[in-house]
Amino acid sequence: MEDRTFDDGKIESIEEFQSPEKLYGDLIERVRRYHPSDDISMIEKAYNIAHEAHKDQLRRSGEPYIIHPLCVAIILADLELDKETIEAGLLHDVVEDTILTKEEIEESFGADVALLVDGVTKLQNLQLPADYKDKTAEQLEMQAENLRKMFLAMAKDIRVILIKLADRLHNMRTLEHMPPVKQHRIAQETLDIYSPIAGRLGISKIKVELDDLSLKYLKPDVYEDLKEKVAQKKGEREAYVEEIAESVRLAIARAEIEGDVNGRVKHFFSIYKKMRNQGKTLDQIYDLFAVRIIVKSVKDCYAALGVIHEMYKPIPGRFKDYIAMPKANMYQSLHTTLIGPKGIPFEIQIRTYEMHRAAEYGIAAHWKYKEASDGKKVENQEEEKLVWLRQILEWQRDMSDNQQFMNLLKSDLNLFSEDVYCFTPQGDVKNLPKGSTPIDFAYAIHSAIGNKMIGAKVNGKLVPIEYEIRNGDRVEILTSQNSRGPSRDWLSIAKSTSTKNKINQWFRVQLKEENILRGKELINDFCKAKNIDFSQIGKAEYVDIIVRKYGFHDWDAVLAAIGHGGLKEGGVVNKLVELYEKDHKKNLTDEEVLAAANESNVPVQISNTGNAIVVKGIHDVAVRFSRCCNPVPGDDIIGFVTRGRGVSIHRKDCINVQTMITEDRSRLIEARWETDGAVSGEKYTADIKIFANDRQGLLADVSRILTENNISIISLNTRTSKQGLATMETSFQVSSREELKNVTEKLRQIDSVIDIERSTG
Repeated sequence: MEDRTFDDGKIESIEEFQSPEKLYGDLIERVRRYHPSDDISMIEKAYNIAHEAHKDQLRRSGEPYIIHPLCVAIILADLELDKETIEAGLLHDVVEDTILTKEEIEESFGADVALLVDGVTKLQNLQLPADYKDKTAEQLEMQAENLRKMFLAMAKDIRVILIKLADRLHNMRTLEHMPPVKQHRIAQETLDIYSPIAGRLGISKIKVELDDLSLKYLKPDVYEDLKEKVAQKKGEREAYVEEIAESVRLAIARAEIEGDVNGRVKHFFSIYKKMRNQGKTLDQIYDLFAVRIIVKSVKDCYAALGVIHEMYKPIPGRFKDYIAMPKANMYQSLHTTLIGPKGIPFEIQIRTYEMHRAAEYGIAAHWKYKEASDGKKVENQEEEKLVWLRQILEWQRDMSDNQQFMNLLKSDLNLFSEDVYCFTPQGDVKNLPKGSTPIDFAYAIHSAIGNKMIGAKVNGKLVPIEYEIRNGDRVEILTSQNSRGPSRDWLSIAKSTSTKNKINQWFRVQLKEENILRGKELINDFCKAKNIDFSQIGKAEYVDIIVRKYGFHDWDAVLAAIGHGGLKEGGVVNKLVELYEKDHKKNLTDEEVLAAANESNVPVQISNTGNAIVVKGIHDVAVRFSRCCNPVPGDDIIGFVTRGRGVSIHRKDCINVQTMITEDRSRLIEARWETDGAVSGEKYTADIKIFANDRQGLLADVSRILTENNISIISLNTRTSKQGLATMETSFQVSSREELKNVTEKLRQIDSVIDIERSTG
């Protein structure tokens, strides 16, 4: 494998608007730098298929679309990933944007590549609004559900996330071609979601660039001002860093330690955070740069540290040993801050070459699919998946509340807090969120330990359970088999959201029987107060519908939810009453039905020539269009002979026709439109339902499309669920099924629209 230059620059970039052929050559050159196999036939095949699939597409910049997947593949090659990942990077947009299918990809490239492309395709539409932190709890639930999907994809194959990060990085590099509103939304989403994920996976090369590009579009004035001010004293700072680096080189050489010494200036986002957090100007921040020493062994790391501390005075409390206690993302290094020759603080990082590779490429370096020179795969048994990934999957299984999952991500993606390191009595290192208590420690070991906890010792002394664990503490949890379990007070003491979830889980399981009895009492009391006979509405067929509606396994689970306050008994009972009344409608006389029909419908008289509808065997009869399904010219229709009211015309897919009892089916009669096209001058009512992710301006966009197509709107009603799903029911007039189809297709193109269906009764 060819040695790489170690620096803090972004992943090797490419010039804009290069030809696809030149970029492809660049990609192959990079793959051959590290890959032992010379066979690039499948990569070439992926490129040719992607090139053909995207041949008629352009990016917003005006360049051929194939440039984007090529650049994504180049980023993946810079991370030295296997050929299947490179192939999937080239093909990652073909299923979403072209006519190619997952099955065709699997046939040509195998199940591995198809799985990766499919995984990335499923993540393509995950978009969080820039102001998601200010959203309501209900809206956050929907966004948290999207994050669940992202991590499920990660669980299937981590390479899906690596491809998605490469895709996001190239999109951020070319974000100037997007309108300002999208620039801000995508940048905020990148800073809040993708950059922390890159950080947790340890890929600093991607994280650093995503951070800086996000700052560029979220705070362009700050970014440009910072860029200009840093550039003003660039020469002076570089000279100072090089002076220190040269002194360090000579010192470690005299100590007979082999290694490389490089200086670097901190990236813009890091400088901005320090200025914001400390309330300082750029001139007041001196440690804008760091010196990095890269050596061959761990022994040399500590030897180099001793040499450095002899040369410069260390600042107390600013030494961190991430070699002995690695970060959760496997990052290892020694960090020490020192006073330089001019009294200016600077940081030194000391690590081995392997540690540096892990710091730069993260999981891409540690969790790779190795391949021998003959092209056969070999698994490195020593490489383990990140503990963090296993925790995410465990939390997903245990957690039913999406809001809790969102809170967990905020804390455990380390967006807003630092970790604290402590020890078990056996000396194992545990890292917990800052501010954690012995309760968090106990549940971090095992749920059973937390549930049986009766106290704790820290450094050999008894402490209250509210004690805030500090770095280096040795924590011992005291348990008892006679413990009655956790207290609800613990929920306000615990720091970690995962701990709170486990405590809540215990209460849900342990108190289920009590909650079921409480739920029954609440339902009985409500029915008694409303004079409702539960024996009638509580039949199995209605109860089963309620169970499915609320997503529970059985009726006892519904009762338990009512018992602990998760559901309101009134809502459940009212729904049961509604279902019962639907099956027990009051019987009306023919005269009453006829009177009601005459008030709400205008009969259409037709004869046997020149008419819109032909009814088999019937002439000069009153025909009306059923309002339950509102047929329009072009629909498959059927007639129903009513008692004393002529023929009612339904669509064949009308729910009332599909569920009609055998006795009434004998009154169905064939009917058809005289022409499938529009009838001159005639307008017909059509009803549709639009399902969409709720957002500001959605209603206006729907109204605009209808108005632009000269559609006369009769009614338009909308409602939004707790999960942020908007359902619009609208009635309007069209002349034919073809016109309805054209309008529906245009509505489908509106941003946030998920699906559209026509009312069937």
